[in-house]
Amino acid sequence: MLKNSNRTKALTLAALMAALANILSIEALTIPLIIGPYTSKIHFTQLPIFISAALAGPLAGMLTGAIGGLYMSYSVGIPFIVGGLAILGFSAGILAHRLKLRPMLSSIFAWCIQAPYVAVTDYVWFVYSRLMPSSVAMTVITTILLNLTIEAIVASIIATTVIHYVKRRGLFQ
Repeated sequence: MLKNSNRTKALTLAALMAALANILSIEALTIPLIIGPYTSKIHFTQLPIFISAALAGPLAGMLTGAIGGLYMSYSVGIPFIVGGLAILGFSAGILAHRLKLRPMLSSIFAWCIQAPYVAVTDYVWFVYSRLMPSSVAMTVITTILLNLTIEAIVASIIATTVIHYVKRRGLFQ
């Protein structure tokens, strides 16, 4: 059980990281990515989720993911993004705190836990809302998963560096 001061620190960190996750999902802050004939953009929404989860635990990671996914969910028009990012944050926190994995591994494995959720919910959303036929949906989802994998790897590398610095400087205990 966390003491009140530790809970306050964790909640404050989660709130700050959730705000940062929303800011980092703004289209103007994305990097163009071309995968074959498909053009996409890399965003860094996952970065503050990984940082929050590794420093403050699974509940802070889940809160950061859920709140931090609100803007992206709204702007893209897919309501399931909030749940997926909550799963990402919770999983990263569990893997970092309970299983004591290093930040990079906990982040990558958390993405592996989130990926099936993304595939299933996106498929259901695209096909059953009649946005696209199932054959097209599978191609789009495969591209989305590839894009999100690249984002998770880049974000986990950056998060590992940030977390190391924060811990070394004693900025979050």
